Amino acid sequence: MRVPRKCNEKCYQNRVLPVLLKRHAVQLSKFDYRLANKLDTDLQKLRCRVNYHALSFTDSIQKMGEKLVHQMRMKGKHYIALHLRFEPDMLAFSGCYYGGGDKERKELGAIRKRWKTLHISNPDKERRHGKCPLTPLEVGLMLRALGYGSDVHIYVASGEVYGGEETLAPLKALFPNFYSKETIASKELEPFSSFSSRMAALDFIVCDESDIFVTNNNGNMAKILAGRRKYFGHKPTIRPNAKKLYRLFLNQTSTTWDTFASKVRSYQRGFMGEPNEVRPGRGEFHENPATCICEDSEARTKKDSVPRKYGKGDSLTRKEVMVSDDQNDEDDPEWSDPDDDEDQRGLQDKELNNGTVLDYDSIISEEPELEEMLSD
Repeated sequence: MRVPRKCNEKCYQNRVLPVLLKRHAVQLSKFDYRLANKLDTDLQKLRCRVNYHALSFTDSIQKMGEKLVHQMRMKGKHYIALHLRFEPDMLAFSGCYYGGGDKERKELGAIRKRWKTLHISNPDKERRHGKCPLTPLEVGLMLRALGYGSDVHIYVASGEVYGGEETLAPLKALFPNFYSKETIASKELEPFSSFSSRMAALDFIVCDESDIFVTNNNGNMAKILAGRRKYFGHKPTIRPNAKKLYRLFLNQTSTTWDTFASKVRSYQRGFMGEPNEVRPGRGEFHENPATCICEDSEARTKKDSVPRKYGKGDSLTRKEVMVSDDQNDEDDPEWSDPDDDEDQRGLQDKELNNGTVLDYDSIISEEPELEEMLSD
């Protein structure tokens, strides 16, 4: 049976429970977003017990995922995981355009016809509103602007990238230590390679264990990972502020690298995955499971009494932080995911350079190749 989207407690009691009592077992099809975002506190805590403790991958998937994590740790002590989300179906679903001319419009247009409920899109409008995934080049430039050097190890979680190696080449040039599950364990993937959901599960495990997780679209997998990383001791999830970065990338050829990097760092404040970046109760519960995350009284007192620092010479009072959070909500678009149902409708300043803390505002650009990439 199906239940309505975002069904609450009474909805389940009235619709599902009678059938369950009569039939003894119920299979709920289309389970994404079948549960309301806001529930009573005890139910939210039960929800966390289910999401983070009861549910687990099968042994074969878990072991393979752990092998991939081990391989990444052998290559470098720290690594970034990037959920690139630049597959043809994602781009077609988003209705965005990336400059590929009639060939791109024809190819993505044909894929877009799979979703009969999608309206004709305005690509420029979607991009302006921050609803389009960044290109691999744009993601790479954003990360370099945030202070990640070319020596950082990156694991890219992705299916088939639209445009293939040609599209990935700029990202690989910026980060030569570029890995995917296929490059570090090709033969061992054979039992999983015929099943897209199992391959995605392997990516999920490697992303979950990463030091920094970067999401290029705030879809289901990214939200669940962000929430899980918060729940288990908090590990940061970087979300591109695509709405503001769009305008910056649009004019990238007319700016210097130092100016570009400074603006990226400014636009990304509030999107770097700090522990208290999103107030409790805001956003989707599986992205921000605040009800389940305890905070001791000493930490709470300290947080309330000390201004929150965002960068060098830039501190905000608690009241100003609350205003800033509301602005971030406006900047962060409501993403859709092509895997959704028929309705169709997260360490700032702590970087990976040898585990040291970087002060973004003190970074001096000595990157001539970055200036060149901006001007291309």
